[in-house]
Amino acid sequence: MLSAALSIGVLLALLGSGAAGTAPQGCDIPPQELTRMLQILERSVAESEMPNPSVLLAFNLAGATGSNGRQHLLKQIEEDAVKRAQKDMSSGQVALYTLALLSSCHDPRHVESQGHSVNLLQVLEQKTHKEVARLEEYGVPLTTLYSVGLDVLALCLTSTGDYEQDAIILAKQLLNPESQIDVDTQAVVALALECVYNRTKLHDTLDLLQEALKEVANSFLDKQAEGNGVIGNIYSTSLAMQQPMAVAQALPALVHRPYLDAASLDCSVVAVTIPELPLSPSQDTTAQEGPPITVHYSVRNDLKGKPFDFSTTVSVPAGSTLLAVLQAAEEAKPKEFSFKTKPTSWGPMVVSIHGLEGSEADRTFWQFFSGADSLQEGVSVYKPQDGEHIRAVFSTY
Repeated sequence: MLSAALSIGVLLALLGSGAAGTAPQGCDIPPQELTRMLQILERSVAESEMPNPSVLLAFNLAGATGSNGRQHLLKQIEEDAVKRAQKDMSSGQVALYTLALLSSCHDPRHVESQGHSVNLLQVLEQKTHKEVARLEEYGVPLTTLYSVGLDVLALCLTSTGDYEQDAIILAKQLLNPESQIDVDTQAVVALALECVYNRTKLHDTLDLLQEALKEVANSFLDKQAEGNGVIGNIYSTSLAMQQPMAVAQALPALVHRPYLDAASLDCSVVAVTIPELPLSPSQDTTAQEGPPITVHYSVRNDLKGKPFDFSTTVSVPAGSTLLAVLQAAEEAKPKEFSFKTKPTSWGPMVVSIHGLEGSEADRTFWQFFSGADSLQEGVSVYKPQDGEHIRAVFSTY
């Protein structure tokens, strides 16, 4: 889902910087579209179960620093950082919180809330060191290359830690012909490399980073040509204009403010105002109207412990989300189809089915398919059609 939103922004940043050796390009957003996207983000603050640093970044980079939603979100992010950064957050989450606070002109070295404080950069440096050590030894980080890209970007923008050496390792990963790195990860890693490229004085490092950045820019241009102007797929491109998280990813590029600008914003500038948008009810898991439809649902595990493969058919109102299908299956057969979710920036994510939970340590997760195609939307957004077969497969990444 990030592919269209984030990769376009990175491509524009690379083309405009000169590091990729290409001519600058522009992309303008009509004022009414900017307003609409900001309104989506404003509403998401009230509806989201957890604070989203990507939304705060988008507010700040778009200049909408005076909105009520933005002020409330900033306070939430500070509270959450103090509460969870050291124990519950991945390195990538700490990096996003750091970038969000930087773009708010708040010092990530001293985040305060309710009488407590945390040094996010110290936490981030420690977590990144563990990620990179694992990457060097085993070829994969503790979490994902995407997270490590965010880590290095945040460390670079704050001139903290061994970000230059970490960038060299990331550049070699991008240039390794055996590496199969998805578009989203390429995009985030490219931002980190661009930051280091603009700061390092070492000629060998400059040459390596420029080679890697050219590789990414050319790859994005090839994908855009193959997709008739679309990077990723048309499904994710349309989603970028509808979902709050995707809007948050796309908006910085559309206002010519990539994440690279997070540490250099002028917070004294008069803020963009966001007209009030009538609030609509939060999206429910089931449709309010519509005849019943039949959805086939199966879960399968061949990776861990005792294998299992269960199938069922449920009836839900037309227009129901996939989450409603899972709930109906669990209600009918709780022993086979019990499941758990956790809140994320993209909405609820299924983390456990039939008692089997995904793990960062094992790099496992529950992947959803419609037939043979992997779903590009979350369970609270995707709406199955009548007769569709949804499969949940325990997978690795």
